Amino acid sequence: MVTRRRRYLDGVQLAPGFSYAEDQVGTNGIGTALEGGQPMHVFGHEHYAENLEDLACAGVPIHHPITGKIVGAVDLTCWRKDADPLLIALVKTTADQITQGLLTDSSAQEYELLQEYLRACRRTSGIVLALNNDVLMMNEYARRVLDPGDQIVLLGQAAEALASGRPGATEVELPTGVTARMHCRPTRGPGSSGLGAGVVHVKLIEASAAPVTDAAIPARMFLPGLVGSGALWLRGCGQVEDLHKSGEWLALAGEPGAGKLALLRAVHQRHNPAAGLHVLDAAEAAGPDWLTSARRELLSATGDLVIAHVDRLNARQLHVLSSALREAREAGRADVLWVAATLGYRRRAGHLTELLRFFPSTVELPPLRHHSEDIHELVPFFLRKLSLRGRLTCSPEAMQLLTRSSWPGNTEQLWQVMRKVVQSRRSGEIAPKDLPPECWSVSRRLLSPLEALERDAIVQALLDCRGNKARAAESLGMSRATIYRKIREYAIVIPAT
Repeated sequence: MVTRRRRYLDGVQLAPGFSYAEDQVGTNGIGTALEGGQPMHVFGHEHYAENLEDLACAGVPIHHPITGKIVGAVDLTCWRKDADPLLIALVKTTADQITQGLLTDSSAQEYELLQEYLRACRRTSGIVLALNNDVLMMNEYARRVLDPGDQIVLLGQAAEALASGRPGATEVELPTGVTARMHCRPTRGPGSSGLGAGVVHVKLIEASAAPVTDAAIPARMFLPGLVGSGALWLRGCGQVEDLHKSGEWLALAGEPGAGKLALLRAVHQRHNPAAGLHVLDAAEAAGPDWLTSARRELLSATGDLVIAHVDRLNARQLHVLSSALREAREAGRADVLWVAATLGYRRRAGHLTELLRFFPSTVELPPLRHHSEDIHELVPFFLRKLSLRGRLTCSPEAMQLLTRSSWPGNTEQLWQVMRKVVQSRRSGEIAPKDLPPECWSVSRRLLSPLEALERDAIVQALLDCRGNKARAAESLGMSRATIYRKIREYAIVIPAT
């Protein structure tokens, strides 16, 4: 019997090394007890996963008697047919014994440190840390706004300041470029010297070299009207600029919204502003005159010509356009006209083989998620364009959300997000709550209009309920299992409580 139960538990991965978090497995004794913070009994069909319906589980979270934080859970699992009301009583008793053991092991110094930390949290909504040789406490706000690398540096500096007995203010340069002002206050509990233990208040201040929060300092423009210093972005810009200088016709590939047309306009503005820039959009090729116009431009225009979205043309249209390109080449038009065609990624452009013969080089622009460091320059650049006299800036917390998003719509999507923000906030500092729901998602695909509406409703409910998934599900009229599935499906970053 024991062997059969063990084989069954191994089969459903109820074993060390596997996660039974509720957002991964659905309702179950372990994950649901941890999520709800209270004793939980899950019987048979109450499990979300069908392969757990033969089991009954009773779980109780264990709260640390000093910090009050959940440090684990006790779970008892048996066959559904063997379940008994005493199951939950037994697991509660076990959890109480573990909690008492934790209390016995806790020292008076730790208790004093906890009390100082709680008092500090009540007095401020900013970043609060508390630490000694064995205990580390960090409030939710700190975990939310500080990158892991910044947390490590701050904790190291705080530990060093407390151990050396140097209270007072210290400025720390963090890896992300933000400067933090740190105030360390040692605790002096009963029987403690106070060295190496204390509470730390942290305030993020503007870094003189960082463009994140200072809209008055314009980012350096590599080309007119463009910003960005990421290696992949600059390489693409440099390749396009070199091909324009050489006069070689170019195919420029990249995801929608990556900035292909903006880059071509900037190169034209720098190197050939006196001549005309002609743009033909193949998205409008359904009209009967588009191909005629394209041939006329190829045979008579001078300066620079951009044929956008050539991958949207059908086979007949591609053949006609290829014939016009051949005619222009044979007429020596390459000497007076530079032509660039834009398209999606070339690995998807097999049907364009005939057309691409007239473009010796293809340059690929990276999607925004591959040079996300440029968001720190793009956001203030867009805000200066959209807000009156640059009176609107972006807070570090909001910037962290923006840089964490994957931006399936690329730079164009970021621009549209900034436009939405400016409609509701015209001055001051942008906070996370000012950002639209799409910024709380890290989905790497563009959603359909219906999916976007559903995602926005879920994000708004989570914001309204301060990250409480159970209350958010209830407000939306959906089950907890459904909201977990949707959170995973849309890759929603759950706001911290």
